[in-house]
Amino acid sequence: MITISGTISKAWMAKTLGVKFDREYYFNPDVRYLVDSLCNEYALEHFEDMRLFYSESNLGRIDYWDEKQILIGGIQPNMILGMLLGADFVPQDDKDADITPGCLTGIAPRDLPPPETLLEHQLINLFDQQIRQIQTNTGKKLHPIPPFFWDLSGRAAIHGTMTTAQKFLGETIYIDMMTKPQHCMEIMHWIADAYIVLCSHFSQIAGLPITDIHIGECSSCMVSPELIEQFVVPVTSRIGEKLGPIRLHSCGPSTNHLQAFSRIKNLKSIDLGGDTSIKKARQIFGKEMLISISPLPKDMSAENNKPILKWAKNIIEQNNGGNLEFIYHLEAGYNIDTIYSLTDFVKSLT
Repeated sequence: MITISGTISKAWMAKTLGVKFDREYYFNPDVRYLVDSLCNEYALEHFEDMRLFYSESNLGRIDYWDEKQILIGGIQPNMILGMLLGADFVPQDDKDADITPGCLTGIAPRDLPPPETLLEHQLINLFDQQIRQIQTNTGKKLHPIPPFFWDLSGRAAIHGTMTTAQKFLGETIYIDMMTKPQHCMEIMHWIADAYIVLCSHFSQIAGLPITDIHIGECSSCMVSPELIEQFVVPVTSRIGEKLGPIRLHSCGPSTNHLQAFSRIKNLKSIDLGGDTSIKKARQIFGKEMLISISPLPKDMSAENNKPILKWAKNIIEQNNGGNLEFIYHLEAGYNIDTIYSLTDFVKSLT
């Protein structure tokens, strides 16, 4: 099976609709629901046949989105964990939010709080209270989607432990993985434990059982396959054992890392950058595993559709009949005509 779907970015919506993604948007569920509804009404009106809707990049899925869902704490996973460790939240009106860097700088693994104590943080208490308020408000009949979830599917979403460590410690983590491996492993295991505690908690509070777990190891291409095997494979496998089947996301060219990824236990599907060899992926994972792949930003920004169609035809040839999903995130600088062409091409295959 070959499908295509996409999500629309905050930058696109800010430019098109003039909506603002300020602090109120992230922490006031009523404001969040109003803005999200406006964005998805726009998507439905302008991209009716595109399987394209407004959501966080590569996290929400249109097949599980419901117009009655309301996101509570709909913030990138590593930013929530960072705020629990003292980072400040930095919203930006016309683009994705961020947090202040370095929240783990200078902190030894032994000084990190027991992960269970994170549930006592006022931010977690706020989100719990907001979920309960939505659950008891029978008038609106909205479905609360808790932090670390993005739709009604039950798929939890976190950043990979290496990517999270880089967010909290900076790029020196890549050197430290070679010079202080035990130190880095302890930090990554703590991050894994924290995500397990938080995802399990919000699943229970919202009554949304975890079906699988998206793990965004966005910085995979920054290190060698050997370091992936040493650090990412064991820690990621443990998350999968605790929370469920894994969908692994790896940004950028990941061909050299595919063999290492295959050693992750409970790996269900994989999401790859557009310059990764699908031929190699199929040799390793077979035809049945779902592979998601994103077009290259330069092709979505091109003046015409030739580059993106050349890329897509090459992907189809390499895929050799496997279970494949084209996905994309529509940014403000992209040429929408390239997406129309890609969509028409994929539809012509069925």
